[in-house]
Amino acid sequence: MPPMNALTALRSAPSSTPSPFGERLRHWRQRRRLSQLDLAHVAEVSTRHLSYVETGRASPSRDMVLRLLDRLDIPLRERNALLQAAGYAPMYRERALDAPDMAGARDAVKRILDCHEPWPALAMDRHWNLVMANRMVQMLMAGAAPRLLEAPINVLRLSLHPEGLAPRIANLQQWRGHLFERLRQQIHATGDDTLAVLLAELKGYPETVGPDAGALPGEHHGVLMPFQFDTGHGVLHLVSTTTVFGSPVDITLQELALETFFPADEASAALLRRLAAQA
Repeated sequence: MPPMNALTALRSAPSSTPSPFGERLRHWRQRRRLSQLDLAHVAEVSTRHLSYVETGRASPSRDMVLRLLDRLDIPLRERNALLQAAGYAPMYRERALDAPDMAGARDAVKRILDCHEPWPALAMDRHWNLVMANRMVQMLMAGAAPRLLEAPINVLRLSLHPEGLAPRIANLQQWRGHLFERLRQQIHATGDDTLAVLLAELKGYPETVGPDAGALPGEHHGVLMPFQFDTGHGVLHLVSTTTVFGSPVDITLQELALETFFPADEASAALLRRLAAQA
């Protein structure tokens, strides 16, 4: 049996059991492919202290927690969880887009989508669920299986499902690969398990669902990824851009993405104008 002074030292020594915060911090550091030395350098803390924080031997101050989360570029939703794990109150609110105090942001999104007509534009949440769309998107979605158009409409599922829009996407193989890469990057950035499950589901869909599906395979030699969509009145050649809020302090707004499509040639622009006149 060890002497009494040894027992006292053991009882008073800091725990080496990883804390919930320390475990989460190490998880995000490794996800960002940073060593302890790398993170300590950019966060301006000692490597030894960072090691103690990750193993639970030291408790970080709130300011240090915020600095570490900022350097790791952690999403606001996860920042709240990490603050709570460290024993501090959450910092960021999450309000529904239809909440009264979100009216300004909601109106801004709607104005962008409406003003983008006659080109298609939509807004999606973090799981690619449709939040808002202009009339052109609603027109292009027509003809998909009714169950895929039930709320919440998942844009990826609707696009790639054989009963959705996939049979009308002329360059399906290329577009499918493009969406998969975007989804993989999002999973890497957020660590969202729901997105990982969605990716696995989408990979199970058949790659070829129509006579023209899979056109333009392999390397793309243009400067933007094309989206070629058969409207029944002609094929639209489109390119897309993604817009996010620049400095959000609300979780909902940080996770909102606006996808806006533009005609890649004058024939597609003319076709969109004709379709808009019929909407």
